[in-house]
Amino acid sequence: MFDNLSDKLQRVFKNMRGEGRLTAENMDAALREVRVALLEADVNFKVVKQLIEAVKTRAMGTEVLQSLSPYQQVIGIINEELIKILGSHESKLRFANEPPSVFLIVGLQGSGKTTSTGKLARWLTKNGHRPQLVSVDIYRPAARKQLAIIARDNKLPIYDGTPEETGVVDLARSARREAANNGRDVLLVDTAGRLHIDDQLMDELQQLKTLLNPVEILFVADAMTGQDAVKSADEFHKQLGITGVILTKMDGDARGGAALSIRHVTGQPLKFVGVGEKSDAFEAFHPDRAASRILGMGDIVSFVEKAQEAFDSKQQEEMQRKLIDNEFTLEDFRDQLKSLRKLGSLESILKMMPKVGMMKDLQSMQPDEKELTRIVAIIDSMTPKERHNHMIINGSRRRRIARGSGTSVEKVNDLLKQYGQARKMMKTLSGNMGFLGKKMGKMGGLGKLGLPGF
Repeated sequence: MFDNLSDKLQRVFKNMRGEGRLTAENMDAALREVRVALLEADVNFKVVKQLIEAVKTRAMGTEVLQSLSPYQQVIGIINEELIKILGSHESKLRFANEPPSVFLIVGLQGSGKTTSTGKLARWLTKNGHRPQLVSVDIYRPAARKQLAIIARDNKLPIYDGTPEETGVVDLARSARREAANNGRDVLLVDTAGRLHIDDQLMDELQQLKTLLNPVEILFVADAMTGQDAVKSADEFHKQLGITGVILTKMDGDARGGAALSIRHVTGQPLKFVGVGEKSDAFEAFHPDRAASRILGMGDIVSFVEKAQEAFDSKQQEEMQRKLIDNEFTLEDFRDQLKSLRKLGSLESILKMMPKVGMMKDLQSMQPDEKELTRIVAIIDSMTPKERHNHMIINGSRRRRIARGSGTSVEKVNDLLKQYGQARKMMKTLSGNMGFLGKKMGKMGGLGKLGLPGF
């Protein structure tokens, strides 16, 4: 997500840092590079123009140009303007005064509506709601079957309808009645899609809107389609009045143009993003965190939230103690790697880290599931003494460990190098977590977390 744009902006900022002082000339040059980077990331040209003009107006002020660290102030200004374009703050879901609240899920065929409906239901359940699903796509039987499978796999209630209920309106009306009777507070309605917007589709959606009076009409778009997704969202909003957007396949979109454009073009917020195929690869969209990642500053807040959800507090207190006392062993490293799957891929976690200093070097440390299994096998092939003191692992021991794990001495060397890097990173972050805890108010206690998942 945003990888290409982030890398290009990092190069611009590096050049700015190389200047002895900022002038109108080198500021213009830097902003031209920022403009090109945004356009190449498929950001809507109107959004780019607005951002550059706003940054230029603020950055050319005397206070910034004469500052001792002008480039840092410019980055801060760009960060603030990005947040404004992305939406300023997280846009939360709305709920009706009298349940069930109806969420209408709309979009073109193939955008990921059905999968997103299931993911949203799972997210709602996790956050204390009692959702019910229904598919009213009577044109594509596979769509209703797909939602039924998703509901079964995630233990979510779904209204299947009766043989007599062959119309969209009948299905929707009965589903709402059943949701109310069963005490469900949210009804998610997965609607039919088309390959393109047509009158029949819009007429049907208007009927559902009139019947159900939904509090949310969420447009689902494929982030990989870039500005086509933005145009479709805008057209749906003009005809139907959407209340928010869900962007799917954000994990595969290295440019991020749709995410940066959609609110400005449609006037409606980006509420959720799909970041993978798994049912829990679904996140609320936070403009400030997205802006931070675009600028290479990482997303420590999201990382900490994931860590709090996935790891036991007592376990992390003990891990923090070991880090402070320099007792973090290969055995601890193995146990944390085993727990890493709770947080997602190591690649996705590392992308939350700032792209500066030692953290930048760790961006290349991206083992897949097979690599994690191999690392665990290597550590398991060590003696308890070796796991507790890696300094005694000499050449002969490395050869024995390689044979025992079915790998090579090179792989053993790689593991020990990664372990050393992880120790340094965790030591650094553990010292900063207390500061983060103070800054984050109610999320205090983060200083006890250490860096779980590695």
